[in-house]
Amino acid sequence: METLKKTNLKKKNNFKWYFLIIIILLFFPLYFIFPDKGALVLNSFLKLSLQILPAFLIVYIIMLLMNYFIDNKTLKKLMGEKAGLKGWLISILAGIISAGPIYVWYPLMKDLQNQGVKNRFLISFLYNRGIKLQWAPVLISYFGWMYSLILLLTMALVSIPQGIITEKLIDYKISK
Repeated sequence: METLKKTNLKKKNNFKWYFLIIIILLFFPLYFIFPDKGALVLNSFLKLSLQILPAFLIVYIIMLLMNYFIDNKTLKKLMGEKAGLKGWLISILAGIISAGPIYVWYPLMKDLQNQGVKNRFLISFLYNRGIKLQWAPVLISYFGWMYSLILLLTMALVSIPQGIITEKLIDYKISK
């Protein structure tokens, strides 16, 4: 079973590279057939790349630092019964930087719940998975810094009442 998962993962990773190679191979003949339009496309691509490069670098550095300095034991300790502002900040940031399919996170979340992490923080974590930092450069290039910043901050802040309300509903349902 483990070998099958690794094989499927390799196929998915290879597909990205095959897609890139196919696009490049299609672009070059079209570039030589229609040089005016090809140059326009290439210039647009380069301008867009230069616009979003700073945001990509910021995202990469944040994700690198978070993955390097924060481990699961620290999360469990800081998101327990008496966690306050730190618990909210950690759940929000962890949700934002988390990557991969959500079903991979369910066992970890169950383990965290069993270790005493409050449901409100798990709910906030799930809510903030909707913020995808890897797409922030695209969001910024379409809508600008101000709109993107306000949107992302609003989404992060709304996860707090979302977590509190949902936890109260869960507790109410369990007590009945």
